[in-house]
Amino acid sequence: MEIIRHIIAHAPFPHPVVTLGNFDGIHLGHQAILTRVVQEAQARQGTALVVTFHPHPLAVLRPGQPFSLILSLREKLRVLASLGIQGIVLQHFTAPFSQFTPEEFVQRYLVDAIGAEKIIVGHNVSFGRNRTGRAETLERLGHVHGFAVEIVGPVLVEGREVSSTGVRTLLSAGEMRKVTRLLDRPYSVSGRVEKGFQRGRGLGFPTANLRPRADVLLPNGVYAVVVTVGEREIPGVANVGVNPTFGGNKRTIEAHLFDFSADLYGQRLRVGFIEHLRGERKFPSVQELVRQIQQDASRARALLSQPAQS
Repeated sequence: MEIIRHIIAHAPFPHPVVTLGNFDGIHLGHQAILTRVVQEAQARQGTALVVTFHPHPLAVLRPGQPFSLILSLREKLRVLASLGIQGIVLQHFTAPFSQFTPEEFVQRYLVDAIGAEKIIVGHNVSFGRNRTGRAETLERLGHVHGFAVEIVGPVLVEGREVSSTGVRTLLSAGEMRKVTRLLDRPYSVSGRVEKGFQRGRGLGFPTANLRPRADVLLPNGVYAVVVTVGEREIPGVANVGVNPTFGGNKRTIEAHLFDFSADLYGQRLRVGFIEHLRGERKFPSVQELVRQIQQDASRARALLSQPAQS
């Protein structure tokens, strides 16, 4: 997969089929759009392209408003590649860029730079100055510039439209099974392993201390996890929080990998969160903490040994 940061100067693509959006989370609704892009590009012997924006527009347009992404940029690119996208136009989002009208954006980027043959978007797409561009805008401009437009309708799960906002709400509640269903994969966080206080080793549960590349949209607590180390997926248990028993105040992710003992310092891991086991709490003694960790690990092993539920 090619990442294009300067689309204006890029060589032409063969038969480009394009979608555009932030695609935060790449949930089932996004995947329905992306699948159609890949299918249509294959049918045309062309190129499946995503135009996305970095940083997220809200971070530029509303800098004082708290906002957290479901996926880091690295994770978003990884998932897009896994779905068959061949090229990602990573458009730098700035205040001046936000002032392009929908017509100017389509002319400059989708027509002149990319030469889109077909544009496939979700029914609620918005783009251009003040987000005034809509799917209907693309249909109108398609007649002007000669590109086809396909609008993909909402994806419903249990009668509700799948959305990034809905995924965030479930993440904040620790509803990991429901999140997995909406993403069609576990919510995951990636980062490098850094040296911690090595308390876990002394307690008989050595942990990999992860420095994540994005906010962790989860309540503090203990989780059953699957950790990707290179090409391997290893079950384990992880704590997200501040270690109140030891008077900590820095939020960390500490993952204990079952039946694994290799040195992971400096390596990049991806932690997939399968189930929220319990909230984080302060224990009156280290001995009681150890007993609870043993129970958490046993419960996580049992849970992760069960067949995946649909």
